[in-house]
Amino acid sequence: MKILFVGDDWLGSNARSLAEGFRHLGHEVMVIDSTAATLPPRLSPSWLYAKSHEQRAPWTVDRVHQRLERAGAELRPDLVFGFKSVHLDQRRLLDIPAALHVHYSPDDVANPQNTTPDYLAHESEWDLVVTTKRHNLRELMARGAKETLFVRSAYDPAWHHPAAKRTTRQYLVGFIGACRPDRRDGMVSLARTYGAQLLVAGPGWRRVRRLRTTRAEVRPGVFGEDFSMTVASVTANLVLLNSDNRDTHTCRTFEVPAAGGLFVGERTDEHAELLDDGAEAFLFSSRDELDDILERCALFPDQATKIAEAGYRRIVEGGHSYADRAREILNALD
Repeated sequence: MKILFVGDDWLGSNARSLAEGFRHLGHEVMVIDSTAATLPPRLSPSWLYAKSHEQRAPWTVDRVHQRLERAGAELRPDLVFGFKSVHLDQRRLLDIPAALHVHYSPDDVANPQNTTPDYLAHESEWDLVVTTKRHNLRELMARGAKETLFVRSAYDPAWHHPAAKRTTRQYLVGFIGACRPDRRDGMVSLARTYGAQLLVAGPGWRRVRRLRTTRAEVRPGVFGEDFSMTVASVTANLVLLNSDNRDTHTCRTFEVPAAGGLFVGERTDEHAELLDDGAEAFLFSSRDELDDILERCALFPDQATKIAEAGYRRIVEGGHSYADRAREILNALD
């Protein structure tokens, strides 16, 4: 197939990984980067416009569409694939000539932050709407979606794989992910308990003053292979969910084990289906349970390593790469 793919194409982005998944299957893929429109640089004119108008700057959106339309005319795609393209002009996307138009959302499509009025007005015109949230399927159908598909998140072998350590320091517990209101208090509490044994890496954490006053190591976000290098320096890698997205699994569900890290995550039915608690990962439902897990990891590091190795095998042998997800989507189209 010839696939015209539009999504945020920065290093380590899930959109780039999925596009490469289609290419890995042998399809011809043309990627158009939407980052300039969807994630404008802080304090740029486009950023200021988005903040004051609650929509993306029309001049950056138009530039993305001009590139899309030129690419469409040259490629003559069989499939137009939009990766969370809700901030683009839906009419112009759907009018690009192709046999199929597919929209993919990695986030909860019932959360208003993950949609726009323009997207909702045209959602029913997409041939297939793909979601990583099983609970979205019924909601999408109720909104009038033509066809829907649930696929889980995934890992990218190019970025997520066991990596050599870049430091002699080993942290007992670590979290790699964005600072969110529902995570802040818990992370500060962990920092006060574990101090220098805790590593926190991700956007926004350095602005949390209560966290900076602890002995925890606080770093900016890590992407691409830097993610796997960071996982290598942590014994117990936390997998925390996004309550705004009603997550029951997340990208980290696959990325942490694929990078060789010990998965220590919130207990959900999906996590329990994917990894065997106590043999391939550790699941927790409370802070007391998490503390018990971390004490066990500190006392028995060799056992923690064996469980991490079992989790690695379960994920990488279980068909959870982005190429596997691309195959699921194309099979649904067939």
